Amino acid sequence: MKHIGILAHSADGAALCFLEMVREGARRLGAHQHPEITLSVLPMGAVLEAYDRGDLATVNAHLQRTCQRLAQAGCDFYACPDNTAHIAIDAATVAFPIPGLHIADIVAEKALSEGRRRVAILGTRWTMEGPTYPAAFARAGVGLVAPEPDERALIQRVIFDELCQGVITGASRADYVRIIERMKRDGCDAVALSCTEIPLLITPEVSPLPTLDSTRLLAHAAIARALT
Repeated sequence: MKHIGILAHSADGAALCFLEMVREGARRLGAHQHPEITLSVLPMGAVLEAYDRGDLATVNAHLQRTCQRLAQAGCDFYACPDNTAHIAIDAATVAFPIPGLHIADIVAEKALSEGRRRVAILGTRWTMEGPTYPAAFARAGVGLVAPEPDERALIQRVIFDELCQGVITGASRADYVRIIERMKRDGCDAVALSCTEIPLLITPEVSPLPTLDSTRLLAHAAIARALT
């Protein structure tokens, strides 16, 4: 089995992805069994302003430091459970020391396999407005729709002020459900939960649309790769 590296960026989503890897490993291999997993994370706060000013080189240097630790730990590949980080990874001019999975491609391929035609995307402002997800969905031939500007602002606020701080509220869940319901009325047939913290708030049981859970899809893809 291959050694999985989790290139963490935001802690809560990375922790959820780690747990799902363990659970998926057990589902495939039996109770208490899974591939070796190493998680490394540097504090995300150091580069949030770099995202705001579009300084992806600084973000990449930060992510490269984490990935180097995974390489030194003997990981065969990395999974980065942070959708926004992939904007920087896509813009990298220096190769990362070990290969990685691409979360947006994994979500887009799942949408295609399910026959989705028009997918709503929820994530950070940078993910919803950036190039990574539109490019991945274009490669898959699946439509992608971002929320309205005021909805994007609300989604961003909840992610950073609440979900990344371990705060889960019914009021924010209701706000997200309202946005998903509105996008369903506008013709979306699924919603991509493209911030790895959002599945802590929105589950299939409460979502008005079928969910494409980027956290769990990435975890399952990592386990599948580790077992090949």
